[in-house]
Amino acid sequence: MSRRDRLKGLFDDTAQELAAANYEEPSSRGSAGPVRTMALTLGRMEEESRAMQEALLSGERIVELDPDLIDSSFVRDRLADQPLDREDELVQSIADNGQEVPILVRRHPEDGERYQIAYGHRRLQAVKLLGRKVQAIVRQLDDTDVVIAQGIENSARRNLSYIERAVFALNLELKGFERPVIMKALSTDKTELSKLLSVAKAIPAEIIRSVGDAPGIGRRKWVALAQDWNGTTVARLAKLIASDRFKAEESDRRFELLVAEVARKDAKPEPTEYDWKPKSGGKIAGRIKSAGNSFTIALKTGDAPDFGAYISRRLDELYEAYQAGKLQAGE
Repeated sequence: MSRRDRLKGLFDDTAQELAAANYEEPSSRGSAGPVRTMALTLGRMEEESRAMQEALLSGERIVELDPDLIDSSFVRDRLADQPLDREDELVQSIADNGQEVPILVRRHPEDGERYQIAYGHRRLQAVKLLGRKVQAIVRQLDDTDVVIAQGIENSARRNLSYIERAVFALNLELKGFERPVIMKALSTDKTELSKLLSVAKAIPAEIIRSVGDAPGIGRRKWVALAQDWNGTTVARLAKLIASDRFKAEESDRRFELLVAEVARKDAKPEPTEYDWKPKSGGKIAGRIKSAGNSFTIALKTGDAPDFGAYISRRLDELYEAYQAGKLQAGE
């Protein structure tokens, strides 16, 4: 068998591996739209496999590169890196049999002496760990090609969790990619993409990073949290995520602690009520009541109507003085 035919077969095997990995995807991401998502991904994988085969047949060759000259993608898709060790199955396979499937790279757009990986991140990690050169196809790719290749790779390996997909979608949108490209990169449709983006936009990035990838938390729970998000709880959440208890928990448990804190209602202060009379004396008295978010002053006796009207005319002036005092105090 010629080298070209052997490589063609290897890419066919890779496509089959991608299909098998994606077939199990609905169970890990929930039941929402699994058939539609699988069809989108399988069609995209077939397209990529065909493109890679055509590239080989057109004369593109495999070269050996120094792994240290290869940078990761320009857009991040995972919340945390997952380094390999020598016990990993992929590392052992390459150690025993060599690297059978090349990675796909492009010339780095900002440094002609370096490369940027489009496909094969785990293989690159494994080869680097073993201290070997990496076999690669160097191909002319634009940014869209790179992010779509990333999406294909994520279908083949450990699937992105729901929140990682949401953050990846938002990162792509912030990079200026149009929604059809993002849908292709994530093997999703317009409706689901809108939900992903709404979640990533509603929940602050620092909160998401503190929770982590939360692999066991699916769409329903993240969407519910995004819908219930209340900015008034940020200070209380900051205290929670900074606590040793929170940091010691696994990612899924951190999510549950976060949800519980968001749902917890602040204890309402006890209402206070008292009478008021001017120190200098006068024909007026008041009843003052403070209860949570409300504050009332009830005036009575002879001067009450005139004094009440006097206060009402000066409410804007009084409120501006109050705000100026807060600014001076640094509140």
